[in-house]
Amino acid sequence: MDASPAVLVLTPAAEETARRIAKAMPGATLHGLAHRVPGLDVAFAETLSHIRALYQAGTPIVGVCASGILIRALAAVIEDKRQEPPVLAVSEDGASVVPLLGGHRGANSLARQIAEVLEGHAAVTTAGDTALGVALDAPPAGWWLANLEDAKGVMARLLAGEPVRLEGDAPWLSRARLPVADEADLTIAVTETRRAGGSGTLVYHPRRLALGVGCARGCPAEELITLVRDTLADANVAEGAVALVATLDLKADEPAVHALAETLGVPVRVFPAARLEEERPRLANPSEVVFAEVGCHGVSEGAALAAAGPDGALLVEKRKSANATVAVARAADPLSPTGIGRARGRLSVIGIGPGRDDWRTPQASRLLAEADEVVGYSLYLDLVAPLIQGKSRHSFPLGAEEERVRFALERAGEGRSVALVSSGDAGIYAMGALVYELLDRAVGEGGVSDAARRIEVVNAPGISALQAVSALIGAPLGHDFCTISLSDLLTPWEAIEQRLEAAARGDFVIAFYNPVSKRRRTQLAAAREILLAHRPADTPVVLGVNLGRPGESVRVTTLEALTVDEVDMLTTVLVGSSASRAVMTGAGTPFVYTPRGYAKRIEEKL
Repeated sequence: MDASPAVLVLTPAAEETARRIAKAMPGATLHGLAHRVPGLDVAFAETLSHIRALYQAGTPIVGVCASGILIRALAAVIEDKRQEPPVLAVSEDGASVVPLLGGHRGANSLARQIAEVLEGHAAVTTAGDTALGVALDAPPAGWWLANLEDAKGVMARLLAGEPVRLEGDAPWLSRARLPVADEADLTIAVTETRRAGGSGTLVYHPRRLALGVGCARGCPAEELITLVRDTLADANVAEGAVALVATLDLKADEPAVHALAETLGVPVRVFPAARLEEERPRLANPSEVVFAEVGCHGVSEGAALAAAGPDGALLVEKRKSANATVAVARAADPLSPTGIGRARGRLSVIGIGPGRDDWRTPQASRLLAEADEVVGYSLYLDLVAPLIQGKSRHSFPLGAEEERVRFALERAGEGRSVALVSSGDAGIYAMGALVYELLDRAVGEGGVSDAARRIEVVNAPGISALQAVSALIGAPLGHDFCTISLSDLLTPWEAIEQRLEAAARGDFVIAFYNPVSKRRRTQLAAAREILLAHRPADTPVVLGVNLGRPGESVRVTTLEALTVDEVDMLTTVLVGSSASRAVMTGAGTPFVYTPRGYAKRIEEKL
């Protein structure tokens, strides 16, 4: 379990127990139901949606509540048990601690830890843990089960009383309560060599091999993968024994390297040339040519040795293909990649939607939870506070957009996983375009560093304001539409006027972003006059304010009645086309829609 848990408190009676749990777990945060238990680290209004958001973000959940609440919240989103975070239910008096999900991902051990603190009982029900003291289908970090598909059958036979023969040494297996015998039909083999498992044989590989690689720019991925696989096969070592792929930081963005790592299911870690040069005394094949080109005497051998550590040694010296090199080093113990070199670095450009938890995509929640650091405008960071507790937050004011994006890119360039947060969709009038603009600029023209250019950029789409207001009022975007920002801070007003004229003549439904501000009071009125010259005065206009946040309101007016004073920077304005209609329902609430022409098709058929 890597992430810190969220301890949920739904009633005042549960608060004391929750505080005892959080105090015993560094980094844990207290999440309280706002109208019942105020004043905790994080407040939430809707229990089920909050639980789902935490789960989908990969956050461990300790609910001091009835287990049924957690089950009802998560029933529809439970998927792969190998990926789910721990979820535990704790009775309000602390007497019972029940791991519900993620037993093999830390829930069982967390339950025992909490039960010890509360002097309660950990109701662990996972068969392997209770009877054998080990979950054979979930080996500890640093170990790989080569034939996971056979684990369930072997576990069943062990639980039925069959003995097992151990081949090789693994401390975590030695400590288990396995029925070990010298003669048995079942076998557990521990080896780094290539070995086939089966219905009666489980094969575990200690992940203590470091794979060092180098390649020419643009090396075909298949060439590097083939070279590596042939090298491992010739050395009779299993791919599952490889802990990581290591290389020079100049290759951090090389597609072939990442394709190789994805094929092997391991991370990429990179080193600067100066660190690889420290391995020169241990290199089997130092090269002056390589030194002249990149600043170290060996990339593949140097990276393998640097990753394996001072007690490691080369298992396979450098081997070459036309465009790639590979070397393999063996460490004394299984390797933990997160403490080796640095990662490539990733910038997740995240649109969180208007602000409601259930309007944020699972991908956005997951990327927020995975990030080391979070960058954004303070208001937007507050909207996702439950998902970023304990992370480094970097707030920038409005007007400092370029500084904000540059900072995020450079932090990612140092090997961090950084989340850049925008409201709505980050690619619509937000930070997405600026990310790519800075990556496109030359260094001397205000661009970012070479290290920042080698990062991975991931975009998580969000619900934009125009989609939110449209959904709340009906379907005004049901036919052709466009969006126009009325802010002339970055775009000359003359250009905005041209776009307004074109959109008016084209009879588009128009979504206005940045309609007014404290200093800009004339643009919306001017836009209204341009549109009135091309469409009816009773054209529906929808005003959405504080969408997805407290104080949300959506109302309908007309183009003729629209005034600047009823609009602010938190308002999204949708102006209908000449075909858009506003209809009052029998319940006294309006809806707005723009027909696509289905009625005409029906008339033609008749």
